[in-house]
Amino acid sequence: MRVCLLFLLAAAPALGQWPQFRGPNGSGVAEARNLPIEFGPEKNVLWKVDLPPGHSSPVIAGGRIFLTAVEGESLTRIARDKAADSGQGKLWTICLDQATGKLLWRSPVPRPRREQYQVTNSAASPSPVTDGRSVYAFFGDFGLLAFDWNGKEKWRLPLGPFNNMNGHGTSPILEGDLLVLLCDQDSGSFLIAVDKNTGRERWRVERPEITRGYATPAIFRPKTGPVEVIVPGAYLLVSYAVETGEKLWWVRGMSWHPKSAPVIWGDMIFVHSWETGGEVETPTETPTFEETLQKYDANKDGKLSPEELPERMRNGFVDLDLDRNGYVERREWEFYRARRSARNSLLAVRHGGRGDLTATNVVWSMQRFLPNVPSPLYLDNVLYLVKDGGILTSLDPANGKILKQARLNGAPGTYYSSPVAGDGKIYTISLEGKVSVIHAGAQWEVLGLNDLGDECLATPAIVEDRIYIRTRNALYCFTNSH
Repeated sequence: MRVCLLFLLAAAPALGQWPQFRGPNGSGVAEARNLPIEFGPEKNVLWKVDLPPGHSSPVIAGGRIFLTAVEGESLTRIARDKAADSGQGKLWTICLDQATGKLLWRSPVPRPRREQYQVTNSAASPSPVTDGRSVYAFFGDFGLLAFDWNGKEKWRLPLGPFNNMNGHGTSPILEGDLLVLLCDQDSGSFLIAVDKNTGRERWRVERPEITRGYATPAIFRPKTGPVEVIVPGAYLLVSYAVETGEKLWWVRGMSWHPKSAPVIWGDMIFVHSWETGGEVETPTETPTFEETLQKYDANKDGKLSPEELPERMRNGFVDLDLDRNGYVERREWEFYRARRSARNSLLAVRHGGRGDLTATNVVWSMQRFLPNVPSPLYLDNVLYLVKDGGILTSLDPANGKILKQARLNGAPGTYYSSPVAGDGKIYTISLEGKVSVIHAGAQWEVLGLNDLGDECLATPAIVEDRIYIRTRNALYCFTNSH
C-alpha cells in the first residue's frame, strides 16, 4: 500500500472523534472549524493513501482511522466463483494514522462464503465502529469481529449465511457495552446485541414482519425511560429497548427496503425510505393470495411456481420468492401486496408512547423529492435532503414546509454518499466524485464545487479542520491548515 504525503505537517492534530458511520449517532454533524471550500487531488491535500476497494466510510477516534476493504475482487462483479477459485477477494479491517495516513495495521477477516450483492454494493460496505480502545467490524460473508488497538483479534462471532440478494449495507453501532447490529433480509430478519468485550450474545430479536433492508439504526435517549435503538425497516419504523431488546413502539408508513439512517432532533425522529414504484400517488390494488391461487394455481398445490404465473411476474420472480425455494407462498404474497401498496415517505415522528403510534405520533410526512440512499441531515433548525440529479432541498423540521429546492449546478449525478456538515458548511458528493460545498441555511447557497476525479460511494468524515473522503481507490485528507 502506497502513502503519498503531498504536504508536510506543521504539527500533529488534536484528537477528535467520528466513531461510527456518519459520525456521532449517525447525525453527520461535527464540531469543526476552518474546513476547506476548495480541494481536489492536487489542492489542499494533507495526505492521500491508496486503498483496496470498499464502500465502508472512514471512522475516527484516538488519532486513528478505521475502514474495511476487499482486495483483488472487482466491485462490479456479481458472480464470485472465479474469484474464489483463484484465491482473490481477501477481506481486511484497516487502521491508518490520522495525522499522516500511514498504514498502522491491517487484519485479515475470515471469508467462508461469498454472498451475492448488487453491482452498486460491496463485500465491504458496512462501516466499522470504535469506542477509542477497540474497533468492531461486520461483513456479510462472515459476521462480527473485534480488534484491539494494535489489530489483534479479540473475538469473532460468525453470523449468517444471509438471505439478502443485494448484499449488506447496515453498519454496527455501540451503546455502552453493547454492540448492536441489524440484519434484515428476505427471510430470518433479526436485531442482535452482543457484549462488546466478549462477543457473547446478550439478546436477539426476530423480525419476521420485515424483509430486506440496509439502514443503520440510531440511539434515542429519552428524558425518562429506557435508552432506545430506532430501527428503520421494510414498512415499519420500530423502537427497541437497548438493554433488553424489548419492542417498545412502532410506526407504519415506510417503503420497501429502506437504506438511510434516522436523524434525531430533540424529541423528533426523521426517517425516510424510497424505492422504485413507491412514488405513485395511488397504489395498484393487488388481489389476495386466495384470489391469486384461484386464478393461477393450475395444479392446486396451494403455492405458485414460476410457470404458473404470468410473464410479467416471472421476470420478477426473484423478488417474490423470498425464501428461495422456487415457489411463492402465502407469506411471500402478503409481502408482495405490502410492497405494491407502500409509498415512499419522509416521516417526522414525535417520541413518546408505546405500541402502534402511527395515528398519534407522525407529526408530518412527505412523499416527494426524496433520496434513494442518502440520509437526511439536520443542522441549526433546518432539515436537508439530497437526491439523485443533484437536487438539494431544505425543509422546516417543524412542519415539513419546503424552504428552498434547487439543483446543485455541476453535480447532477447519482448520490449514494450521505451529506455531512461542520463549520457552517454542508458537503454532498455524487457518485461521479463531484463535491458541492454549501453554506448552510434555509436559503442555502453553493460556495464551491470540487472534482475528485474518481467515483465515491462512501460518506465523508469530519474531525476539527479536516474532511476525510474515500473514493473508489483512495482515502484523502483535505484541509486548509497545512
